[in-house]
Amino acid sequence: MAPKTTLNAKNLEVLGAERLAELLIEISTGSAATKRRLRIELAGTQSSAEVAREVTKRLSSIERSRSMINWRRVKALKSDLETQRHVIVDTIARSDPDEALEVMWRFMSLARSIFERCDDGNGTIMNMFHQACIDLGTIASAARPDPRLLGEQTFRALQDNGYGQYDRLIENLSPALGTEGLDRLKSLFDDWAKAPVDAPTEAGLVVIGWANSGLVCEDEINLRHRDRTIRSALEQIADAQGDVDSFIAQQSEQARSVPVIAAEIAQRLLKAGRAGEAWDAINRVEMKGRQPPFEWEKAHLDVLEALKRRDEAQAFRWQCFEQSLNERHLRAFLKRLPDFEDLEAEENAFDCVSRFSDVHQALAFLLSWPALDKAATLVRARAAELDGDHYELLTPASEHLQEKYPLAATIVLRAMIDFTLDRAKSSRYRFAARHLVECERLSTKIGDFDTFTSHPAYVADLKVKHAKKTGFWTAAGQ
Repeated sequence: MAPKTTLNAKNLEVLGAERLAELLIEISTGSAATKRRLRIELAGTQSSAEVAREVTKRLSSIERSRSMINWRRVKALKSDLETQRHVIVDTIARSDPDEALEVMWRFMSLARSIFERCDDGNGTIMNMFHQACIDLGTIASAARPDPRLLGEQTFRALQDNGYGQYDRLIENLSPALGTEGLDRLKSLFDDWAKAPVDAPTEAGLVVIGWANSGLVCEDEINLRHRDRTIRSALEQIADAQGDVDSFIAQQSEQARSVPVIAAEIAQRLLKAGRAGEAWDAINRVEMKGRQPPFEWEKAHLDVLEALKRRDEAQAFRWQCFEQSLNERHLRAFLKRLPDFEDLEAEENAFDCVSRFSDVHQALAFLLSWPALDKAATLVRARAAELDGDHYELLTPASEHLQEKYPLAATIVLRAMIDFTLDRAKSSRYRFAARHLVECERLSTKIGDFDTFTSHPAYVADLKVKHAKKTGFWTAAGQ
């Protein structure tokens, strides 16, 4: 049983309403966010309309602000916005979906003013607006507004999608839009695409940069953004309506030879039961000697399977694996083999990995599979090829190998130490020093260094080559 002093709702009930009210006043003093939340809760005791007014008032205040929001203030802004979003979804929408829909549109309209002054490098705020778009779709389905009017409102929003906050709006609103709303939205974008664009006069040109082709003007950038917005919207509408041909019509002849786009077309044709056309689409690509992206390979395989060409699909999976060491291809290949044949095929795959041209890609595969014994063998056999600059791979590699394969772990650590000292990367000295200390610890677990230098000899060699790098030696405690 929880102690009486544990903070939970049951224990706090003992304090009574009057004492809790006094504590909330005390706690909220100096905290604008807490006060706003309390006002919203008080408004909720009257009506959802009162709550909507409180939320709208706060949203207007945020929109009016002109101060820059650096990374230190992003967390507070997100918390404030999330509070308003949750109130719209959890309080207003439950009692009045129509009111909630209006307030959520108001919430989404803040995006431009926020991103104009916000440092959102890690996408924290953008992710929240994308979640709000999902909420908008849920609320719209409950509110059931006039689909044509909803289509018009969606069109206006997408015209102001400069930061990508509405990127998945059509997908989220399509249930509420229905056939009538989607048709209205499509007609608006078709009309916009046909509308003439006024070319600026020479005096009205605004130059914003230079490129190999010459001047880059603001109107040119705006026109490209407009065209991308129209094409993206018509693609999403086509998907929502299940109209594969309309989606394909949005792609230029040149675009249809791009692997990723060819894959998108093929997957949609497959879904529509048009496997023969999907085969034609997937084979229009121009690789020009490049490794195709996984999306294209996956679509190619899906088409082969749909055409019942399973032996060809298996051969292609193996070919893709040999070229890229993509783990997903190998697992799919092994899964389709008869019992016991998969073990032999897996060994053949490991042989392929051991010979792969890029030792780092091979090591990454073996760590991910996982096959640590094979990884250790690879490290010992191809130690000279390890590039110590790949610390994002080699650091976890040493951690995975150190328990059962201390020599391999030591080789990996030495690669990072040697790179750091040979290139005089002083900012990494403290990390290299830790690696050297770890090498010393691992040396006690290594019975035979084989052809590799013992730890004392390795340290002695470092002292000869890098005697003047005092920052490193101080950090290493030597």
